[in-house]
Amino acid sequence: MNKVLAALISGLFAVGAFAQAAAPAAKPAAAASAPAAAAAKVEAKTEAKADKKAEAKKMKEEKAAAAKKAREEKAAAAKKAREEKKAAKKADKPAAKKEEKKEEAKK
Repeated sequence: MNKVLAALISGLFAVGAFAQAAAPAAKPAAAASAPAAAAAKVEAKTEAKADKKAEAKKMKEEKAAAAKKAREEKAAAAKKAREEKKAAKKADKPAAKKEEKKEEAKK
């Protein structure tokens, strides 16, 4: 019985000593993972920054394309308006001549 008690007590001391030694050993492992976590955080920031730049570039290209399309539509509308004005002017010339002839004929 004395041997059993001695074994239990020595086991208790061994567990206590092991528990105290293990706690400081865990800190260097956490410290080692801290740079890895910091590196991952920096990488994530860099990746997010790259994504943001790519998105900004895409938005800029879309804006430029929309502006170009608007200019083309405006130019097409102006061209159509000129053609219609020209056609209306041609159409009015014979009518104006007819009116002048009628006025001359009345005189």
